[in-house]
Amino acid sequence: MSISILHVDDAVVAVDKPSGMLVHRGWGEEGEVAMLIVRDLLKSWVYPVHRLDRGTSGVLLFARDPENARVLGAAFEAREVQKTYRALVRGTPPPTFDVDQPIPRTEGGSRVPAVTRARTLFTRDRYAWVEARPETGRLHQVRRHLKHATHPIIGDVNYGKGDHNRHWRGTFGLHRLALHASVLALAHPVTGQPLVLHAPVPSDLAGPLALWGLVDPDLDRA
Repeated sequence: MSISILHVDDAVVAVDKPSGMLVHRGWGEEGEVAMLIVRDLLKSWVYPVHRLDRGTSGVLLFARDPENARVLGAAFEAREVQKTYRALVRGTPPPTFDVDQPIPRTEGGSRVPAVTRARTLFTRDRYAWVEARPETGRLHQVRRHLKHATHPIIGDVNYGKGDHNRHWRGTFGLHRLALHASVLALAHPVTGQPLVLHAPVPSDLAGPLALWGLVDPDLDRA
């Protein structure tokens, strides 16, 4: 799998991670690893400051040295980074909806407060294209919260529904988790200036969405 660089400077590098790629070897043992691919592209070490699930595509940020990794990690912990996801879900959600449901921060951990704010961008038949903004950073937060709202993500083998996943695989050729990290917005760790990183919806998700009737999944319809 290839990986595209969205932004690079002396402090940070942001890439567009494809679905199916691990972020860090410690989060899985098989397949290609984004951190090592980026390291080889830049010919220097990089430091992960947040995570994306293996099946999730989109904006992934690394620091280029330990000090900036510390600054960025603190910004994520303080909820100073705005994360925006887009997802294909089952059902027809209301125009806007919030999910306030405690979930674990880490695997096997105790439940802690978690909030996700969402809005519906497009609906057709029994499905919807939604935008989700998690205000906290918990394990599988967007996936868990959309399931809790009775709108599980298509292609999610852990929190979704097998019959709907099979329908999308057989009818529209969707062979991945339909979750994409579209925007990451934060203050640059050195300059303090706004840094807004955007990754367009990739073809392995945009293609099935087009067959369904959503021609431009990056368009903000709300």
